[in-house]
Amino acid sequence: MPYTLAQLRDLLGGEIRGDANRQLHDVAALTDATPDRISFVVGAKHLEAAKASQAGTLIVNPALAEMLDRDLLVVANPHAAFARTAALFHPEPPLRPGIHPSAVVDPTAVLAEDVEIGPHASVGAGSRIGAGTRIGPGCVVGDDVEIGPGCRFLANVTVYSGCRLGSRCILHAGCVIGSDGFGMAWQGDSWLKVPQVGRVVIGDDVEIGANTTVDRGALNDTVIEDGAKIDNLVQIAHNCHIGAHTAIAGCAGLAGSARIGKRCLIGGAAMIVGHIDICDGVTVSGGSFISKSIRQPGVYTSTQLQMPHDEWLKNAAQSRHLAEMRDRIRALEKLLKDKDS
Repeated sequence: MPYTLAQLRDLLGGEIRGDANRQLHDVAALTDATPDRISFVVGAKHLEAAKASQAGTLIVNPALAEMLDRDLLVVANPHAAFARTAALFHPEPPLRPGIHPSAVVDPTAVLAEDVEIGPHASVGAGSRIGAGTRIGPGCVVGDDVEIGPGCRFLANVTVYSGCRLGSRCILHAGCVIGSDGFGMAWQGDSWLKVPQVGRVVIGDDVEIGANTTVDRGALNDTVIEDGAKIDNLVQIAHNCHIGAHTAIAGCAGLAGSARIGKRCLIGGAAMIVGHIDICDGVTVSGGSFISKSIRQPGVYTSTQLQMPHDEWLKNAAQSRHLAEMRDRIRALEKLLKDKDS
């Protein structure tokens, strides 16, 4: 259904500049928008693109409003307002309570009356699923799992036995919660599997991307606190602890017992070794390798810029002699100091 600019203002807040009765039918990017679409601008670097855009209305902050001559919705946080606008135009499909005939639900499982269980899904013994939760096709919920109200599982999600999820969690297709951590003991001539007897405990409003894996704890639990957002293809090893509202981008990896604080940002393909602590408010740049604990908030990067391959080979060869070069430099400095004295 379309919304007028006035209706959007009433739902989102902010100030209208222009035609409050303009009808808008969808959201769009600046480059693709048409006069019946609404887009947004987050900073001055996008100002020229905004001026060239065909969007009928733009969501902007007060600083940019004076520079744009068109219908505007002026808000403090344009990105957040645009997200809420997109949700209005693209609402979730309505819940269809009930159990699909092809699903298998253990008789001892406890389901709220308005739970939706999709085709070929299964729910194990003693599990409890809260009101308004949707379990998508092909999902597997193990024994003694607790899932809070308002959760949404996309296709082929697996939650192993004993795990706990809070309210309004979103698990995307193929993600696995509670698989065994990589615990092995060397016994002289072969590896002996160490039983992984902990759980995964997930708070409220957590979103976990497609094909991400979160291992259960070896003894204690793996914990993901409220509001954390984890992208696709992320590995969370056993006994990790991820603080509230931390965001982890795709292909990152956390080794066992790493502890990430609250409101951290972990860039894509970042690697974090096990048994270290990262405090609240840390940003780790994409592709970084974090091998030691971080005690102070800030931005941390540990990566080498790209270069031609031949140049990289020369630098890599020289890096093998850094200790020797250090000793020679120190000897030269001492010689110069003795000469000056």
